[in-house]
Amino acid sequence: MSFTGLDPLLPEPGAPAGERVHARVPEDGREVTAVLYRAKLPAGTVERLFSPARTWEITPLLDAGDAAGLRALLPAVRIRLLTERPGPDSACVLAWPSLDAPVVRPLLRHGFLPRTALGVRTGPAPPVPHRPAGLVVRPASAGDLEELLALEVAELRYASLVGTATVLDNAAALLEPGLRRMLVEGRVWLAEADGLAVGMVSTRCLLPEAGGALANRLPGGRWGHISTASVAEHARGTGVGRALLDVAHRELLRSGVRGTFLFYNPCNPLSPVFWHRQGYRPLWTIWDVTPAGEMRA
Repeated sequence: MSFTGLDPLLPEPGAPAGERVHARVPEDGREVTAVLYRAKLPAGTVERLFSPARTWEITPLLDAGDAAGLRALLPAVRIRLLTERPGPDSACVLAWPSLDAPVVRPLLRHGFLPRTALGVRTGPAPPVPHRPAGLVVRPASAGDLEELLALEVAELRYASLVGTATVLDNAAALLEPGLRRMLVEGRVWLAEADGLAVGMVSTRCLLPEAGGALANRLPGGRWGHISTASVAEHARGTGVGRALLDVAHRELLRSGVRGTFLFYNPCNPLSPVFWHRQGYRPLWTIWDVTPAGEMRA
């Protein structure tokens, strides 16, 4: 398994834990392997706002560009997955480097859609944007919690229209503990126009090599994470988002990060255009079939 030469920011891949599924490539007789990892999210957790209850994550142990290997593996994985009778609240997920174009056709052929991209940005901050008249960007505090939660729920509602996010009745209650932690452990910025909250962005610094889901996604070093960015619907297109990110990026760069990263939905009609203009490019694309049982043969 090698991504050598594909993207300088890709870390050396490792083989994750899980069940191994094998297949043979008709074109050359090679045996190829994928790792199948199962996860189940309990009800009442914030992760349930963004993910189905059960997921099967596929990691093909292939080199970059091996479309033939992927074409052989996906039917074998599908047969194994269907023996577990995945229900409607499920997904089959596969993360792969975004620049590896040859794998796109096999993934689409088997019903996968590009739901999420891990976008990265390195280098200096972009030029300071023109800040709209009357707009103030300031550090948020616990006293701003109600306005911050309203902006996060509004972002979740929009995400549910274009992706797999789900707006549960208790969404605000589920989001609140994480936002409180972010106010303490990270930085949250609030944008106000004439004293009214019109946008927010939350950030933190991470070390991918410390473990967790990012260990095999980013190279080592200190990275800034744009966790949530939200602009009130009536204020979109007025420069609020650019002003928020200008402040957030400069603070993160001042703290000595190697670069910044975030997750966005490539199918969202708003976010890809915005983030690409902020200097981000996709490093990983997370493909999925939802529900998992709809994976095509």
